[in-house]
Amino acid sequence: MPLSFWFVANALNPFQEQLIPLGNWIEGVVDFLVNNFRWVFQGIRVPVNWVLDIIENVLQAIPPVIFLILLGLLAWQLAGRGIAIFSIIAMAAIGAIGAWEASITTLSLVLTAVTFCAIVGIPLGILAAKSDNFEQAIRPVLDAMQTLPAFVYLVPVVMLFGTGKVPGVIVTFIFAVPPLIRLTNIGIRQVPGDVVEAAEAFGSTPTQTLGEVQIPLAMPTILAGLNQSLMLALSMVVIASLIAVEGLGQMVNRGIGRLDVGLAAEGGIGIVLLAIIIDRITQAVGKTDRTISWKERGPVGFILSLTGSGEQKQSVS
Repeated sequence: MPLSFWFVANALNPFQEQLIPLGNWIEGVVDFLVNNFRWVFQGIRVPVNWVLDIIENVLQAIPPVIFLILLGLLAWQLAGRGIAIFSIIAMAAIGAIGAWEASITTLSLVLTAVTFCAIVGIPLGILAAKSDNFEQAIRPVLDAMQTLPAFVYLVPVVMLFGTGKVPGVIVTFIFAVPPLIRLTNIGIRQVPGDVVEAAEAFGSTPTQTLGEVQIPLAMPTILAGLNQSLMLALSMVVIASLIAVEGLGQMVNRGIGRLDVGLAAEGGIGIVLLAIIIDRITQAVGKTDRTISWKERGPVGFILSLTGSGEQKQSVS
């Protein structure tokens, strides 16, 4: 090929060959981390595994009937009688289709991931609300965490942490924590400035203003972020099953692998019912338009009315 023709052809289409070997660079970084800092990532497994074991052992130790009763009482107290009845029926349906143990495993994974989301996400959201520079620095990171396809996380996580439930929790945490950070930041920033100034004028320290004024006023938005994290965590269970995480996602994965429509449908229906239960309860917790206190509703209000301390208005809704 004449040199002039080769030059013109490459000038018109300079992307025939890879110009920036980004994939090789990323692979090199991951290999460097695996070879030199694997002990750090194995150390991170310890607290995650500890929390996961506690939550899973407690949930697995509760007999299904007792679990349904406790779930109904909790849902009644937090979300009302209608949601309580639905929650009991939905969990009973999950048990009836043979997915009880898988659903408890999935619930344990989701609760563990969301626990770490709350521990990490809420402080980072508060820091972002307090510092514009920190918010600008963390925003592209959150954008990448939310838009990067979830499958992309799996390879480096498996290389650094191995396979199993703990890497599943870590993958779920990475995918689910950004909304909580964003909404905590937004909630704190939306607190009216005159309210903050009034608190400071009455002598509140910055810590008191944050803890007694800003966080309580921002709590509905923070709880909305927690709800989003919960739902995203549930949406990850099928993807996490690809790295040997048991639970409802594994039922779907096995169903796909064996072309077993029934098994995949059972796992999928279990995920949907579990998602609806969690969503309705957490949404009810975040509602701000309630006119009665928690002492006047649910099983607590019912017991107080029976013991005679319910002279106050009682509405066991």
